[in-house]
Amino acid sequence: MLTVFDRIQLISLAGSLFFMFGILELIRRQKIKEAYALLWLVFGGIFILFSFWKKGLDYFAALAGIYYPPALLFLLLIVAELLILINYSIVISSNNDKLKSLTQEIALLRNELEEIKKKPEQ
Repeated sequence: MLTVFDRIQLISLAGSLFFMFGILELIRRQKIKEAYALLWLVFGGIFILFSFWKKGLDYFAALAGIYYPPALLFLLLIVAELLILINYSIVISSNNDKLKSLTQEIALLRNELEEIKKKPEQ
């Protein structure tokens, strides 16, 4: 019979594996690019690691001065979300710059086309 700790460990492992398989399926279906999924996979791996290695969670929590080890998981989750949001902000900013450049280039090309159309044929 499993103890309460073992059940919690199994539930967290199942949840982490479900999460990782979900991310991998999104990559396989090309719903998310590999570059954007990298942080999700890294933090999913960390959660799988701590699902297996409870003493590791206790060790890193003590190292960080956190007295309740599961609180370290919440801290990691918050850090993961912040890093992912920063990553998406960088991508969005880059795409906005590219969109602005493309819009300006299209406007210049459209202007050139109108100039060519206005010239009388020779």
